[in-house]
Amino acid sequence: MPSRRELANAIRALAMDAVQKANSGHPGMPMGMADIAEVLWNDYLKHDPADPKWPDRDRFLLSNGHGSMLQYALLHLTGYALPMEELKNFRQLHSKTPGHPEYGITPGVETTTGPLGQGFANAVGFAIAEESLAQYFNRPSFKIVDHYTYVFMGDGCMMEGISHEAASLAGTLGVKKLIAFYDDNGISIDGEVHGWFTDDTPKRFEAYGWHVVRGVDGHDAEAVKRAIEEARKSSDKPVLICCKTIIGFGSPNKEGTESAHGAALGADEVALARKQLGWEYPPFEIPADIYKGWDAKSRGAAFKGNWEKLFSEYRKSYPDLAAEFERRVIKGELPKDWKTKSQAFVEQVSGAGAEIATRKASENTLNGIAPLLPELIGGSADLTGSNLTWWKGSRALSKEDFAGNYIFYGVREFGMSAIINGLTLHGGFVAYGGTFLTFSDYARNALRLAALMGIGSIYIYTHDSIGLGEDGPTHQSVEHVASLRLMPKMEVWRPADDTETAVAWVHAVERRNGPVSMALSRQNLPHFARSKEQLAAIRRGGYTLVDCAGTPDAILMATGSEVSLAANAAKALGEKGVKVRVVSMPCTNIFDAQDQAYRDSVLPPGVKARVAVEAGVTAGWLHYVGLQGRVVGLDRYGESAPAKDVFKYFGFTVENVVKQVEAALGRH
Repeated sequence: MPSRRELANAIRALAMDAVQKANSGHPGMPMGMADIAEVLWNDYLKHDPADPKWPDRDRFLLSNGHGSMLQYALLHLTGYALPMEELKNFRQLHSKTPGHPEYGITPGVETTTGPLGQGFANAVGFAIAEESLAQYFNRPSFKIVDHYTYVFMGDGCMMEGISHEAASLAGTLGVKKLIAFYDDNGISIDGEVHGWFTDDTPKRFEAYGWHVVRGVDGHDAEAVKRAIEEARKSSDKPVLICCKTIIGFGSPNKEGTESAHGAALGADEVALARKQLGWEYPPFEIPADIYKGWDAKSRGAAFKGNWEKLFSEYRKSYPDLAAEFERRVIKGELPKDWKTKSQAFVEQVSGAGAEIATRKASENTLNGIAPLLPELIGGSADLTGSNLTWWKGSRALSKEDFAGNYIFYGVREFGMSAIINGLTLHGGFVAYGGTFLTFSDYARNALRLAALMGIGSIYIYTHDSIGLGEDGPTHQSVEHVASLRLMPKMEVWRPADDTETAVAWVHAVERRNGPVSMALSRQNLPHFARSKEQLAAIRRGGYTLVDCAGTPDAILMATGSEVSLAANAAKALGEKGVKVRVVSMPCTNIFDAQDQAYRDSVLPPGVKARVAVEAGVTAGWLHYVGLQGRVVGLDRYGESAPAKDVFKYFGFTVENVVKQVEAALGRH
């Protein structure tokens, strides 16, 4: 049987070889953390290479994702569907071994990582999900939810601000079964970190409320094993294991230096490292006894088989809970009555109608649809009373009660958004969280990763424009809706009234292949009456809300609070004999994805006089109005004053919209 060091050296060799062949990548971290990974994966990790989605597997996340070859080597060696050819194609076009781990590309990769610290915050979400599901589904003698979340992280993750946000909240909540391994190698791209990172990290995490295992020699397998044993005995806190390692371990001329971090070692240095490590095999060759020492397929089958037997008995004793577990966690399906009941709610809102802010309409919608969704888990970054994200059935999740369905995230927008991604990725939840739209900037990279992964996280953003008023330009969103629309796979909804808000929410819950952002108003907006056809058309992202007889002379298009302004301007123009169509475009991303015939039916190509109205930057609207069209917007920051005065000052008035339409028609 190979020694532990020999098993770990297989990781080092594969990392060196793949990076060298690609002439690109990061060999240092995989070589430094190989001994830690060997102990964790061979002695503790509960997983099944034949079924990477088995629901009670332990989750392994690589927050320091630049060291992706560590994870790829582990997946290959333990028996996942990641053949050696894929390792040879590291960082090449369409391979399953991209430069950083990508969810949905590589079997066994739980989340996309690389932007440092986010994998750690995702891990907090994973661990919250595990504990919450355990409280909901487990019964005496039936621990069908019983797994750990393990995360590797480095100095860079620790320096990123998101690690502070996520660690602080995890400690406050007493998140259990979360074990983080800190790769304390003292090196980052710029060299030895003592010039810019002198935090006492163990004390920091102890102050957060974590259990900390200090001073572990990351190259001593027995020391690592003792640390994991201690961590698994901590039943009431998350755990940080601080491991001292040598970056590029085994490279005689580059270990312990920044030159081992982010570039191939070079053919000569790889040969020297092979000699120093006692690894006598050619590139990409793993001997049979090493493969046998790593093979986790039989252990994985046993783990899964034992769980399936337990679940079979659980189904006999608790058939309803078992069916719910299969729906929520295994299949990820919505309740059978969701479609009919959610549509009935939308129709009820459309028929009744109320002049309310869309943030209030969002709260009303939550009260209407949340009782249908036991998997819904919400929260807010210290703005619950302003975002209106709390509904009547909300119950705060806390250290004492993990069965809650609402998380008070505190002022931690970035951490909240990445934790939401972790909850979503874990499975069994539809997760949402709220803040002011202008603070989406704090969270932006987590939103980007949700879009990149194509996962159904839901972000609620209120106080969506200059309509915020007196708080002024620091809080008035001007560029945010336009910038969020630029993210591929991100759907951005800016509803005009309570009905569009309800439709947006139902759509967001149903959309599992990409995130949704909602931009909601602080101020009250009028309700619009709609036909059955118009109600259905909301889901197409843009539709004719108010029409005229015959072919229109001009088209007015708007979103959110400006739709009512457009409708009033159309009425004023009608009194002047100008035929105007008003198009509401609550989600331009969805409208753009419609077929050409539908888009032309809403925005007929023959109508050249087009004016868009949105209280934000004008970027993006020329796509719809054309070079001869007009945009009523603002390409500057706002002003501090009552909302009605700010809107008037920036030309969001019937008179100005009428003037712009007449100009587009050539009537000066």
